[in-house]
Amino acid sequence: MNEPLQTLEHAQQTAIDLAIQFGPKLVVALLILAAGYYVGRWAGRLADSMLSKLGLDETLRLLLVRVVRILMLGLFLIMALQNLGVQLLPLIAGLGVAGAGIALAMQGVLGNLAAGLTIIFTRPFKVGEYIAIVDVEGEVEEIKLFNTVLSHPDRSHIVIPNRKIVGEILHNFGTLRQLDVVVGVAYDTDLKQALATIRELLAAHPRVLQEPQPMIHVLTLADSSVQIAIRPWTPVADFHVTSGDITQAVLETFRDRGIHIPFPQREVRLLGPT
Repeated sequence: MNEPLQTLEHAQQTAIDLAIQFGPKLVVALLILAAGYYVGRWAGRLADSMLSKLGLDETLRLLLVRVVRILMLGLFLIMALQNLGVQLLPLIAGLGVAGAGIALAMQGVLGNLAAGLTIIFTRPFKVGEYIAIVDVEGEVEEIKLFNTVLSHPDRSHIVIPNRKIVGEILHNFGTLRQLDVVVGVAYDTDLKQALATIRELLAAHPRVLQEPQPMIHVLTLADSSVQIAIRPWTPVADFHVTSGDITQAVLETFRDRGIHIPFPQREVRLLGPT
């Protein structure tokens, strides 16, 4: 009976000794970490304010602010470990070995990280621009370190790993898109009247931009009609709505003004025996 009691008393005494020895240091270390958290937030807000005045891109600015916060927290973490008496050199060496193993196991994640940094610093596109890449397209909603989020016109979201973007052929429309509406008119149509009618429609449409100037020209001489290309510019958000509006307006106005839009026709001749 005495041996278990002695063991328990010894454990209690050891716990008390450890608490007396390391308790104050642990409390101080926790206070240092808490101070580091608040100092990091303060430094982040200060850096954000300074970088905003420089007019940096939002994605790059947010990245630099996060780096400042992490650096400040890391500095206070080192101070806290030193206060606890932790030997940093063996710890750093151990972290280096562990980091090498983790890097090999997370090549895809690190590839996305490297590609994300490349996108942020080279800026092939920005938030708010409309891009097409890897068989998808949409408006850039957010650029993260590991992926880029696009918002599609059907209100869905497309998440692309950044390593799928870097090195690919990218089509950046910017904030404007050019419509491509084609209408056919009969060969006996007064082309000057048809072109003037289209110009009036585009000038009156609220979503069509007058600068850059809309492109209207005869495209080709087809089998049954003269093809006219209508290519005005519109903001990205209005692209699909404007395309439908222009197509409907051209059809209705041509009908009202007697401009004939022919449908494909074929003449078939039956030849009897000779």
